Amino acid sequence: MKKTDIRKIYLSLDEFSDKEVVLAGWVRSVRDLKNFCFIDLNDGTSFKGAQIVFNSDKDGYSEVAKLNAGSSIICTGKIVLTPNSKQPFEMQCNSIQIECKTDETYPLQKKGHSFEFLREQAYLRPRSNLFNAVFRVRSEASFALHQFFNNEGFVYLQAPILTSSDCEGAGELFKVSTQDIYSGKKLNPEDELFGKSVFLSPSCQLEGEAFALGLGNIYTFGPSFRAENSNTVKHANEFWHIEPEMAFAELFDDMDVMERMIKYVINYLFEKCENELKFFDSFVEKGLIDKLKNVTNNDFARVTYTEAIETLKKNNDKFEFKAEWGCDLQSEHEKYLAQVVYGKPVFVYNYPKEIKAFYMRLNEDNKTVKATDLLVPGIGELCGASEREERYDVLLNRIHELGLNEEDYWWYLNLRKFGSVKHSGFGMGFDRFIMYVTGMTNIRDVLPFPRTPKNCSF
Repeated sequence: MKKTDIRKIYLSLDEFSDKEVVLAGWVRSVRDLKNFCFIDLNDGTSFKGAQIVFNSDKDGYSEVAKLNAGSSIICTGKIVLTPNSKQPFEMQCNSIQIECKTDETYPLQKKGHSFEFLREQAYLRPRSNLFNAVFRVRSEASFALHQFFNNEGFVYLQAPILTSSDCEGAGELFKVSTQDIYSGKKLNPEDELFGKSVFLSPSCQLEGEAFALGLGNIYTFGPSFRAENSNTVKHANEFWHIEPEMAFAELFDDMDVMERMIKYVINYLFEKCENELKFFDSFVEKGLIDKLKNVTNNDFARVTYTEAIETLKKNNDKFEFKAEWGCDLQSEHEKYLAQVVYGKPVFVYNYPKEIKAFYMRLNEDNKTVKATDLLVPGIGELCGASEREERYDVLLNRIHELGLNEEDYWWYLNLRKFGSVKHSGFGMGFDRFIMYVTGMTNIRDVLPFPRTPKNCSF
């Protein structure tokens, strides 16, 4: 008999009533009541597990009753509906096959481990309730993003991970080399496999623009890499990035798509991950569900950078870093605007050109660019977006202003000569979005195996 997923039983209780099935999974706990024992079994297909009832007259009872958490077993028995109990069903088990017994060295014997401890056990933490829920939500949110962009007519582009240019111009890149870095010899770019220095990509934006200027609307969704030595709760050196690009789109069109996208994914999670969201609301962030409903039920606010600075300046006594026109908004500023001033997500747009990237379209005032950051309560910046600079001469001047190498962007400049149009795009850190919808406060706890400074153990 083939094993049945616990998820399928929850979806079709009547179909499985009084039916004999095989369940296979990992023991969460065993309660031995002498005449019978209760086993909490989870197979990974559902946030909720199954209660297995195993009587003492069955073969192997004494061994089963002593099982430690983490042990893997295969159970055969009948599904009995229990509508008046906490769980809607249980298995009256006839036989249990022990696949692998854990011993007292199993790290997750107890409940209530700290996040720090669980990060040290990253290879086991998916077995805990918390991380079972986190990564189930992550999976569903990923699917929802693909579904949203497919419904909107976007083309999914798999952009390269290796790049020879720095999209952000910050220089914090991981270099990829085929030369013997331990030889002590000078590493020459011309001797590399590609004949030049190559890096792990910090963003797929430039490649995305090229395809948008032929396919209309595209998006990329994959890993990005930044080598900054940052130890904040919002930064990781390897993270996942959703990056759409849209031809014939201006900045406000960009905002519209971001707002629709976020509302779509949250509504999808309400439909598919009800149990997980209730769990987060109870044990991670009180009021999470109300916070998310506030997002889906209200229009996002929109305010210029200049207006935001004026608001912040009136409250500078509340901040460690004082707000002045021309400053880059700090996390405390972002959270204040989103949480206190507006109480919902807010787009701040038209930033000073000095604090934004070279590819953002220059406004007529020659001081600001058509860029926006989406700020959300609790997280701060969630998305960064801009209308891209489509004018060849203006873009070339910006590249020179920032001291970038024109030759590295020859093809990107050529896009401005060969059928250039107004176009816009944005990037959303997927991991930050998962933090937002789960209430988790550290990016290390929403990445399967986080890559952060001094942390690449698994």
